[in-house]
Amino acid sequence: MSFNDRLTASYSGGRGPLFGLAFRTALLTLLTLGIYRFWAKTRIRKYIWSSIRLGGDTLEYTGTGLEKFLGFLVAVVVLAVYLGLVQLVLFYFGLHFVVEPQTEAEILMQMSVFYLSFFALVPLMLFARYRARRYMLARTRFRGIRFGMDKAAWGYVWRAIGHGILTFLSLGLLLPRQTFWLEKYKTDRSHYGDTRFVQGGKWTALYPAMRGYFLGFALLVASIVYIAMSRLGSADRIAVAQFLPLGLLAVFGFGFVYYRVHSFRYLTAQKTLAGAVGFLALPRTGRVLGIYIVGALVVGLIVSFIFGVIGGVFAVSVAAAENGATPGAGSIVIIAALYLVALAMLGALALVFIIQPVIAHFTETMTVLNPAALDAVRQRAHDAGADAEGFADALDLGAAV
Repeated sequence: MSFNDRLTASYSGGRGPLFGLAFRTALLTLLTLGIYRFWAKTRIRKYIWSSIRLGGDTLEYTGTGLEKFLGFLVAVVVLAVYLGLVQLVLFYFGLHFVVEPQTEAEILMQMSVFYLSFFALVPLMLFARYRARRYMLARTRFRGIRFGMDKAAWGYVWRAIGHGILTFLSLGLLLPRQTFWLEKYKTDRSHYGDTRFVQGGKWTALYPAMRGYFLGFALLVASIVYIAMSRLGSADRIAVAQFLPLGLLAVFGFGFVYYRVHSFRYLTAQKTLAGAVGFLALPRTGRVLGIYIVGALVVGLIVSFIFGVIGGVFAVSVAAAENGATPGAGSIVIIAALYLVALAMLGALALVFIIQPVIAHFTETMTVLNPAALDAVRQRAHDAGADAEGFADALDLGAAV
């Protein structure tokens, strides 16, 4: 299929406005003991969505904080009942929590209960991810036309579990198969107005994106062979073995980013909308890595300075207490206020220096092919909010923008 016309996306968000919004909403979230986070995420999404422009039009986010808060309350009740039933089943088989395990049998039982409880949550975590994506699409508009997604969360859950087991048993070699078929399942059930997205391509074409992982495995094997066959003394072998994990962590970190970027490029290029609109994405691994590294350094330096100030105030208070003076209420208030400011600033800085630049890079390297075909798209029916990402928030999977 050939696409003659094309339209490049752009991102207009700024650091200052987003930092101010994120910092204010983070403080309100802390002051309300976390309740305001649903409204905070909604306001941040509205800002980011409105900064993504295609031609003369921007995205629009129509979700509400109240909708998300009510969905969260429903999800908490369901999770409480579900986890209660899981614990009853475990208790029926003689497994239960021990407050202070004393014997090896009790320690083993404690570990068994922990891991069984975690794996019992895996289906709900996958369910939450699908429903969160469905809610986000349902609350996104372009040119006034709604996006949407089919009600097929449980089908995604069982497929994700099956593909995950196959990937694990193959020691990661079937990761491209998992990535492709799960993305195809979600894409083929996504809509823009009355038209449907289709994921084309084949899963074996994702293997070039695995180069970073293959490099990591090769280095791991080579390092083990070198350590085993070299004539290094025991002290030297220990030193090499101590630095080996750091090197492998860096290599596999690069492999992870490389895979995510290049699999995104391929899968985006193979997507179509109603067989008439195509897409092209050209994000760069080096740029993404640079954003994460520089952003992490900037955020780390700023937050370290703030915590250094907190530590200095605390040290002065301790020294005053050792000299017989009673720390004033003002010192305690200042320490608490600085600590809250540091927490609020950490999230805001990460959003401004890491998350927003990554979003901007992916947006600005995105091209829509044959955009004129979008004029034929008609509105779709409104999708109910359902749990409105409630399960994702309850399971701490909803922190991302």
